[in-house]
Amino acid sequence: MKYLRIEKADYMGKLTVKLTFNDGAVVTIDFGSWITSHPHPQYNRYLEEKNFKKFYLDDMGNIAWGKNRDLYFPIDELHKGRIAA
Repeated sequence: MKYLRIEKADYMGKLTVKLTFNDGAVVTIDFGSWITSHPHPQYNRYLEEKNFKKFYLDDMGNIAWGKNRDLYFPIDELHKGRIAA
């Protein structure tokens, strides 16, 4: 395995996503807690479920939101099951 990538992302409800990585690891992350604790106009819109559910896997195998990657997290932190403050 050359690079760590997210192979699959499943919305689990309440701003939580289950991530499956190319090394077989599966983690579930509550992104809502992070967004709530980091209020910013760029992030706040993703507190609405309809906007949050528009996440995608980018060409590097990471989860992102917005066409300019408004919301984006280090893949190694996601792999550990957490989001850095």
